[in-house]
Amino acid sequence: MKIVILGAGQVGSTVASALVHEDNDITIVDIDERRLKELQDQMDVRGVLGHASHPKVMERAGIEDADLVIALTSSDEVNMVACQIAYTLYRVPTRVARVRSADYTMRPELFSRKHIPIDVLISPELLLTQYIVRLIEYPGALQVLDFAEGRAQLVATEAEAGGLLVGQKLYTLRHHMPAKSDARVAAIYRDGQLIQPDGDTVIKESDMVFFLAAKRHIPAVMKELRPLDSPARRIILAGGGNIGKNLAKRLERDHHVKIIERDPARAENIAEELTKTIVLVGDCADATLLREEAVETTDVYCVLTNDDEANILSALQAKRMGAKKVIAIINRASYVDLMEAGAIDIAVSPQQITIGSLLTHIRRGNMVRVHSLRRGLAEAIEAIALGDRRNSKVVGRSLEELNLPEGTNISAIVRGEDVIIAHHDTVIEEYDHVLLFVHDKKHIPAIERLFQVSPTFI
Repeated sequence: MKIVILGAGQVGSTVASALVHEDNDITIVDIDERRLKELQDQMDVRGVLGHASHPKVMERAGIEDADLVIALTSSDEVNMVACQIAYTLYRVPTRVARVRSADYTMRPELFSRKHIPIDVLISPELLLTQYIVRLIEYPGALQVLDFAEGRAQLVATEAEAGGLLVGQKLYTLRHHMPAKSDARVAAIYRDGQLIQPDGDTVIKESDMVFFLAAKRHIPAVMKELRPLDSPARRIILAGGGNIGKNLAKRLERDHHVKIIERDPARAENIAEELTKTIVLVGDCADATLLREEAVETTDVYCVLTNDDEANILSALQAKRMGAKKVIAIINRASYVDLMEAGAIDIAVSPQQITIGSLLTHIRRGNMVRVHSLRRGLAEAIEAIALGDRRNSKVVGRSLEELNLPEGTNISAIVRGEDVIIAHHDTVIEEYDHVLLFVHDKKHIPAIERLFQVSPTFI
């Protein structure tokens, strides 16, 4: 696939890195010559210097025969204009754009072929808001990912002493679970190494466990792996930008929410938009302010500013002072790894969350949802099984008949409204939503081929 990426920032470079090893021809456009050179030194991509929405620049990038354009510059307007030009002048088949302003995203009628022809609209703020809300809903979770419109969820958590399953073999899980409930452990990471789980695998304390279940069964499975945390009630959000404001709107009805915002004018504006949230003017790294607001009694302290260093400092301060759970948005990948190994409970990478949404629309093989895991090394995928036994490699076959790559497993199937936990004799039917865990992304092409319908396959 020939892909033109407009914008070589953090998201653009992360997307390029994720796609460059998958038999794609990638060109990146940016106005920063030094940044382009860095990316060309790091990976096999072509760089074009210039303004992303200028037709001549786009032509130098090879837009005329591109299969896909992904507009990821820092300007919503540039991204929208670039997609308009890609469609009007060059008829690029698929156009993806990042648009952050709610003034645009709240008016979906704008984004049609008659107006602004964007096929896929990516709103990082909305994705981050949804992601953090799910983390707050499940206090012990480190990741919560939706599949099949939320009917099934993949959850990552750390096994702790006191969990019913810790020290036990996995097959005993079904003996503890309530009637008519089921779950599947998709992967276990112990000291950073994958353990492919089976019924005889013993869960150990500190294991990172990925499990998949119907949404209504998630709390029961969490109880198997760790003592259940009390639901979050008191929440402090540090940073009153779009993410902080949107989070407060989502949470204030059922939680006691405070926002700390440094800019008095911004604080006044968001206070007028919120009904129950308390908006404070101040510096989130100010220990005196945190002490005055009783951060030690806070269930969740979430740092959401655009400054990585400020977020890290504030998060460490809050954790040291006694905040129960600390979540921080951190952009630099090196910082994310460093902080999750230390005092911060969850370091959220906007790039990894955004890239999953992008990959959903790039993958072949009837994939309708992709989540990037383990800093992009692994993926969780929802694929639709189409065809019949004559032209599909999966439909009409049991799981034990499938030739899945090493480190890959099918955890569940969503059939209509039912979430079916997968077993070796489970047979895939047409239109099933098949949920896979892929440990090594190098196997993605094989998964794509597996779910492609072939007119000649017998």
